[in-house]
Amino acid sequence: MRVYVFGNEHVPEDARAIEAARKLENTVEGASFFYVNPNEDVPFVGERHVVILDAVQGIHDVALIEGVDNLVLSPRGSVHDFDLAFQLRYLKKLGRLGEVTVIGIPKEGEVDYLRIQSILRKLVAHDMQGS
Repeated sequence: MRVYVFGNEHVPEDARAIEAARKLENTVEGASFFYVNPNEDVPFVGERHVVILDAVQGIHDVALIEGVDNLVLSPRGSVHDFDLAFQLRYLKKLGRLGEVTVIGIPKEGEVDYLRIQSILRKLVAHDMQGS
């Protein structure tokens, strides 16, 4: 199962998913991390099910977010403000994106790596069952 990792390693509050993925690399059999550079087009257009690891504003614990409709859009004042949530909703509306699962990491506080591993194991098992 591919896990797409978003963030910017040069911005501390946006590097948390990258740091978590590096720490968890090779700890969950069947999960492979693919790093997406900032401002890069998403590499998963057309995939049936997409799993994303990203830092999320406003959460206090690692959270599993199912579906793009549960992502809150950030305020936008120009085309430079279209974030991942906007891009995912847009692709879904165009019919170019399947199901989306986001493993959200809080931008502040401790990161519960065991919780992330547990979520990944469940997603891998679910993926192997083909459902």
